Amino acid sequence: MWSRLNDWLWHERFWLPPNVSWAQLEDRDGLVFPHPRDTLVAVPLALALVVVRFTFERFIGLPLSQWLGVRNQTRRPAKPNATLEKYFVMKGRKPTESQMNLLATQCGLTLRQTQCWFRRRRNQDRPCLTKKFCEASWRFAFYLCSFISGTMVLYHESWLWTPVMCWENYPHQPMKPGLCHWYLLELSFYVSLLMTLPFDTKRKDFKEQVIHHFVTVILISFSYSLNLMRIGSLVLLLHDSADCLLEASKLFNYTHWRRLCDTLFIIFSLVFFYTRLVLFPTQILYTTYYDSIANLGPFFGYYFLNILLVILQLLHVFWSCLILRMIYSFIKKGQMEKDVRSDVEELDSSDGEAAEECPQMTSGAAQRPGAAPTDGPRSRAAGRMANGHTPDT
Repeated sequence: MWSRLNDWLWHERFWLPPNVSWAQLEDRDGLVFPHPRDTLVAVPLALALVVVRFTFERFIGLPLSQWLGVRNQTRRPAKPNATLEKYFVMKGRKPTESQMNLLATQCGLTLRQTQCWFRRRRNQDRPCLTKKFCEASWRFAFYLCSFISGTMVLYHESWLWTPVMCWENYPHQPMKPGLCHWYLLELSFYVSLLMTLPFDTKRKDFKEQVIHHFVTVILISFSYSLNLMRIGSLVLLLHDSADCLLEASKLFNYTHWRRLCDTLFIIFSLVFFYTRLVLFPTQILYTTYYDSIANLGPFFGYYFLNILLVILQLLHVFWSCLILRMIYSFIKKGQMEKDVRSDVEELDSSDGEAAEECPQMTSGAAQRPGAAPTDGPRSRAAGRMANGHTPDT
């Protein structure tokens, strides 16, 4: 049964152009062609990359963050409360005011004490600044190495400068070792990102990131199996060129090197808009939609490839809108604000609440005489800077 299902799934009429069979893509006369089974190597390689990543973050990223002065904001833990914790986990992180009143009555707390407990509890789940720095440093290192490697592999290839050459003699294009290794490494990296998604910093575009990673893994695996590595390599190189700049900008944002962060962000924005909104649709999408079937009839694999690329383009438009919002803020305030995708650290007291109300819930007493205030302009500014934002935000 499994054999019949596998034969049906990989039937030639689905994936290959008309009058082309898998037998024609078998290795022969010293020529090597990609095979779908090769993509299975991405699983153990992805696991190895996860190990390398955590080792990198522990022994390079973390010491580097400390050396550059990245400091985490001191957070007051929420006092253990079974009723509030059950509501927080089961029903929601931000109850309405009426629900807050009910919970306060059940726990014998005031409304403001209950609000303060939920703020502190939400802050406990937010990633610290050093964790964000370590994650960004790993992605920056990989994207930079990948972009340099991809440029070295593709620099002398005709299809890098003339995308229509991606379809020359397709699909009878022998595979080059350098391109194969770089391609499978990229596939392994995105598989590793899917593996670590539950542990990574979750931003407001988390769902879009999940879609992007899944589409990328499917696209790389699909293009490798169908010997579409030429066009696939162009897509990967375009993405890496902007991604390494984004991660570098994040690193300097976390270290509060404002001028360098702002400069890198502007360069990233220009590269992103040019590669994702100009080159990608006019060169990549155009050649896959028109040039790819100039000498071949359309087939299922042709439609499947273009659907995946269009999904990527829609994600590019979504992220472009977020970048434009940040650029507008940059022009308005003269410096880079927080990442609009990031969750903002909440203060223990807000909206005019007195700072001493929260300590009353945790210790049953007012703030000790002579203790430093927990609210006010200075503490608000320090909280924002520790969260990786400027004092203006």
